[in-house]
Amino acid sequence: MTLSPSRLDSKLLPMHRRLRSQPLLYRFTLGTRILLAAGFIPTGIVKLIGWRFTRMSPEFPIGAFFETLYLSGLYWRFLGLGQVIAGLCVLVPATATLGALLFLPIMLNVFVITLSYDFKFTPVITGLMLLANVYLLTWDYDRLRGIFGLTTQIDPLPQHRLGRFERWVYATGTTAGMGFFAGTRSLVPAGWSYWYLGIGLASVLAALWLGVQRQISAKLMKGRGQIAGV
Repeated sequence: MTLSPSRLDSKLLPMHRRLRSQPLLYRFTLGTRILLAAGFIPTGIVKLIGWRFTRMSPEFPIGAFFETLYLSGLYWRFLGLGQVIAGLCVLVPATATLGALLFLPIMLNVFVITLSYDFKFTPVITGLMLLANVYLLTWDYDRLRGIFGLTTQIDPLPQHRLGRFERWVYATGTTAGMGFFAGTRSLVPAGWSYWYLGIGLASVLAALWLGVQRQISAKLMKGRGQIAGV
């Protein structure tokens, strides 16, 4: 027996609500958005300003592939523009869903390219990034239901708020991530990358610690509410 879209939706919505109610997953979502943006905005800028993405020799298939894209000129810059726009959109809460949608063809394309050529371990990394993109789309399922003709009203989803210190941590982590990947693309002095990496890792640990604390607090409050209702 097959489920109609509306019946499937009625089963997915409770699962989605439980997903969205978890403070730690909310912060994981923010981190995923930052990681995708930090990885692709500097890379997109390199293409947008007309620089080569890699120094691989055109004598090898991978190098020849990237050299052909680079020599296309306009198409090379178009690829860069798409990556920059997707990265900026995914960082802004109001356009994060659009950013995740824009990233889907980009990530799928990158994943298939790494499968098509001898990129060794790279398909594992790009596959994980593709899964991260799918996760972001899953997180925004409530906004995407209309694509499938599911327009029935749903109750407002749980809202999460970051404290002032948390916002500072995420802003610092975003800046450090951008700086690190910019260093790998020669947009900033390469020696700075180590500092950016250290600051970024410290931000990740701080964000993780704060997220766990918020998750524990949420469970304690829920437990107290259940006891009070008995």
